[in-house]
Amino acid sequence: MQSWTADVDAPHRRAARSAVPAGALSAGSGERGACRGHRSRSRARRAAGVGPRRTHRRRQDRLGHPARRERPGRDCEPTESYSAGRFVPDAVAAVRDVHARRRVPLLVGGTMLYLRSLLHGLAPLPQADSRLRAELDARAAREGWPALHAELARLDPEAAARVAPTDSQRIQRALEVCYNTGRPISELQRATVSPLAGRRVHYWMLAPPRAVLHERIQRRFEAMMAAGFLEEVRSLRRNGALTARHPSMRAVGYRQLWAHLDGQYPLEEAVRRGVAATRQLAKRQLTWMRGEALGRWIEPEAGLSWNRDICNLLARLGL
Repeated sequence: MQSWTADVDAPHRRAARSAVPAGALSAGSGERGACRGHRSRSRARRAAGVGPRRTHRRRQDRLGHPARRERPGRDCEPTESYSAGRFVPDAVAAVRDVHARRRVPLLVGGTMLYLRSLLHGLAPLPQADSRLRAELDARAAREGWPALHAELARLDPEAAARVAPTDSQRIQRALEVCYNTGRPISELQRATVSPLAGRRVHYWMLAPPRAVLHERIQRRFEAMMAAGFLEEVRSLRRNGALTARHPSMRAVGYRQLWAHLDGQYPLEEAVRRGVAATRQLAKRQLTWMRGEALGRWIEPEAGLSWNRDICNLLARLGL
C-alpha cells in the first residue's frame, strides 16, 4: 500500500516510504485470498496512479517508478495537457480491465481533485477554450492572478473560497466555465454522478505525523536530485517544445529547477524552494483528505496492524 503523489511525480524510488500523504482506494471486487501470503498478494493487486503529472515511460523507468504501477490510458508527452476529464474515463477503463482479470484494483496517490472526481463524478463542463485562456493569461500578466481571483469571488464565491489567490490553473478554469456557460462552476459541479456507483469502494488515507512527513519530503527531494532530476529538467528544456508555462513544467520540483536554469536563483535555493513547495502540497492534500467523509484515516507510524487488516478486508471482498 505504498503511495506516491502525481504532483511531485517523476522521482519516487520503489524502496522508499511515501513522502506525501495520499489516499488509496479499492474499487469494486477482489480475488478470494488476495492478501493471504506474499505470492497471492503480488498476483492479486494492481495499482493505478491518481493525478495529472503523467510522464512518458522512459522518464518513469529512469527515475524509479514502481514497476507494478498501471497507468490508466496512454502515456502523455510533457507538452500535452492531462485533465481530470481525461483521467476519470481512463481510470474507469483500468478498473474494468483489472476486474476482468479477477483482481483487486487499487488506485493510489496523489492528486485529490482527480481522486474526488473519480469518487463523486465530474460535472458536465465545457471543453477548454484556448482563445479565452489566452485572454485570461494576458490579463493575469497585467493585473496578477489575485485580481482575477477577486473577480471569481464576485462571480462564484463558493469556487473562490476553495482556490488560493495564486492558483492560476483553477482560477482560469473557473472563470472560463463561468464566462462560457453563464453559470458558476460550483453550481455545475453539484450535478454529478459517481462513475463508481454500484461498486463497493474502500478508501484509506495514510498520513504520517507532520515532523515525520517533513523529514521524508526532505530526504525524498534529495534522492530525486541524486537520481538526475536536474539533468532531466535540463534535457526537457533542450527539447525546445516546452516552456515554463506548460502544466507539466509547473509541477512541484520542475517549476523550481526550471527557474534555476533560467538564472533566477542558485541551485541550493531551487532545492530549498522545491522542498518547501512539496510540504505546502502535502498540507493542501491533508486539507482535501479531511473533507472526504468516505475515507478511513490511518497513521502509518502508530504500530497498528493496519496493513494486515486492509489485506484481510481485500481478501474478504470476493467476486
